[in-house]
Amino acid sequence: MLWIHGHISTLPTMKGLFMPCAISLAVPLALMSLTSEVNGKGPESSGALATKQMAPQGRLVFAVGIGALISVPAFKALTGLPPYMGMLLGLGILWVLTDAIHSGESGRQELKVPQALSRIDTQGALFFLGILLSVSSLEAAGILREVANYLDAHIPNNQLIASTIGVVSAVIDNIPLVAATMGMYDLSSFPKDSEFWQLIAFCAGTGGSMLTIGSAAGVALVLC
Repeated sequence: MLWIHGHISTLPTMKGLFMPCAISLAVPLALMSLTSEVNGKGPESSGALATKQMAPQGRLVFAVGIGALISVPAFKALTGLPPYMGMLLGLGILWVLTDAIHSGESGRQELKVPQALSRIDTQGALFFLGILLSVSSLEAAGILREVANYLDAHIPNNQLIASTIGVVSAVIDNIPLVAATMGMYDLSSFPKDSEFWQLIAFCAGTGGSMLTIGSAAGVALVLC
């Protein structure tokens, strides 16, 4: 969201946040490696770690999907079009690819894109739409600016403000929090690619994974 609205750019963000993100990944993995299940000491570890071999066609679809996601910043930089256009282009490529792979296989229709689109969580999309509309209403009413002034008066350290937003995102989804932050502070307060926006991107992203309820993906995992 910060990138879409021009608060951060691709290369400076990758350069500034690569090491913090790598550390945030390495520390939980190191802690998990100390558990008995991962070390193979648990009674059911062999069954828990057993995985099915992915078919070559599945690997191709997975690689194309990941490549489509990664290429969205390059698509925006080269064409100047909105990022969602790049996502739709990637979806179209996956659509053609899966139709070509599973053409004539009536028993594998569930692996095609139309069947996957039918399982989209429409309620979740409408929920985020309502949240973003509410945040925009608060911004238009000037309430977010008052909150920003309150935080600046009581928490003069910008790093502490970003860290607080990260901790709060462990309970509240980080998407409305980041949207609210952009309504509280504009580019005149903090220029593009400033340390504050980099911290918001890092803290909100990692803070949303501190608790399961802090992200829509975590809530979906619990419901499953």
